[in-house]
Amino acid sequence: MKERIHIHIGEFHASSKPVVIHTVLGSCVSVCLIDTIRFSGGMNHILMPGQTDLFNLKESARYGINAMELLLDSLTGLGSDRKRLVAKVFGGAHVISSISKENGVGLKNISFVLDFLEKEKIPITSMDVGGSDSRKIFFHTDSGNVFLKRIPSLLMTNADND
Repeated sequence: MKERIHIHIGEFHASSKPVVIHTVLGSCVSVCLIDTIRFSGGMNHILMPGQTDLFNLKESARYGINAMELLLDSLTGLGSDRKRLVAKVFGGAHVISSISKENGVGLKNISFVLDFLEKEKIPITSMDVGGSDSRKIFFHTDSGNVFLKRIPSLLMTNADND
């Protein structure tokens, strides 16, 4: 049986061994990166787009640019080649009804991740983002498979769902 690794907000994990990395996402976004030759992979849990200040490096993985660079560095440290990486992206739900969707952090997180991956020339092979449902995801580093369970929002009405 594969080891299960739970990551929380601002955490990431990369492995060259077969493990299952899992997390729960609302407006946060997770990126799963897979090396298609070595079958190593990793996942992060991004709270906010952008980057932290230099005085809070312990919390740096909470912010998009830091979380992505830390995950990429971990995978290349395990022998992965950035040119072989593919991405799967999840999360970015609109979970707070009192904030307009346009001003919500979910869309900002999605936009950040999509821009980052495009600039880094990392192709996205699967994506499930937006809407109002939270998500629980299970990422298998050896196969690259991601299993997703939707968690319907109790705060949003069905009319607000995408």
